[in-house]
Amino acid sequence: MNKTEITTSNQLNDHYCVIMAGGVGSRFWPLSKNNFPKQFLDVLGTGKSFIRSTFERFLPIVPVENFLVVTNEAYKHLVLEHIPELSENQVLCEPMRRNTAPCIAYASYRIQAQCPNAVVAVTPADHLVTNEVEFQRVIGLGFDFVSHPDHQDALMTVGIRPSRPETGYGYIEVSPRSLQNAVGEVVPMDNFKEKPDLETAKQFLEAGRYFWNSGIFVWSIHAILSAFKSYLPDMAAIFDEGASVFATDGEQQFINENFARCENISIDYGVMERSQCRYTIPADFGWSDIGTYGSLYTHATHDANGNAKSGTALLVESKNCVVNIEEGTEAIVQGMDRCLVVYRNGSLLVCRMDDEQRIKQWVEQIGR
Repeated sequence: MNKTEITTSNQLNDHYCVIMAGGVGSRFWPLSKNNFPKQFLDVLGTGKSFIRSTFERFLPIVPVENFLVVTNEAYKHLVLEHIPELSENQVLCEPMRRNTAPCIAYASYRIQAQCPNAVVAVTPADHLVTNEVEFQRVIGLGFDFVSHPDHQDALMTVGIRPSRPETGYGYIEVSPRSLQNAVGEVVPMDNFKEKPDLETAKQFLEAGRYFWNSGIFVWSIHAILSAFKSYLPDMAAIFDEGASVFATDGEQQFINENFARCENISIDYGVMERSQCRYTIPADFGWSDIGTYGSLYTHATHDANGNAKSGTALLVESKNCVVNIEEGTEAIVQGMDRCLVVYRNGSLLVCRMDDEQRIKQWVEQIGR
């Protein structure tokens, strides 16, 4: 993998990017497994893994030395293989999975030790963005907003204008007063909404003031650490105990000994839903989390029968399916409609596309 040519500006020195890359992508089983999870895959055939694309997407607005990737120790070598521009100390290793709040707290305390005035974008490693110029404009706008003295406590998440009544995403609600100039600009956020049923998702789409929650955040180090102290004080106290060791040789030992004490909670539940100073940028830059086979189907190339096919399978009397068979394996798929047929490394998934939200549950049942 060739290294990308990097140019930086002094104006970007306070810009940081935290890439969260510790998940296993179980809804993408069997393509994504514990030993090689989704963020390191190229499921769309672009020639780049998700994590590589995420890194390159932020490069024009974040210096390479200001990236941090938070992942599991087992994936450290994969991170450095896919992003060879990073040094080893830019890969933060969690000893276990504890959800996004501890992950973000760890990265935030490291950044505070390096650059107390930093403004930070936090992103999952495995999203798709088709309009990167608009993406960079939106994130840059977020950086500018949270850098302003009047917004020093602002916590911002990026919302996505919905294109369909999606039940697999959480939503962000914007007030009607803010709606007129909502898309592409910073507005106050009213509420988070949990993943809806189909009828509620249709209502959200029709109302026009609900946006998908992308899971991409922008804030200053001051704002996010203040929020941890206010809303997750026990977690903040744990990291405060090790404040002197971050960005030193003692950091990993402290994390290994204390990370398990952190509550297993997401940043949305733990901080964002409790904050009184939250904003969003409703945006439209061709975003998808490609978190399910259904979202993969939406962005894949289809044959004349609406099938998204990868590999050597013969499709007979089948339509509107996702069929992904590893190279070198012969397969015949007959009489299927809106089904998933995926085979990789001795593991086979066959299910209805409408039931894909149950894949994670099934994977847990077989212990993978």
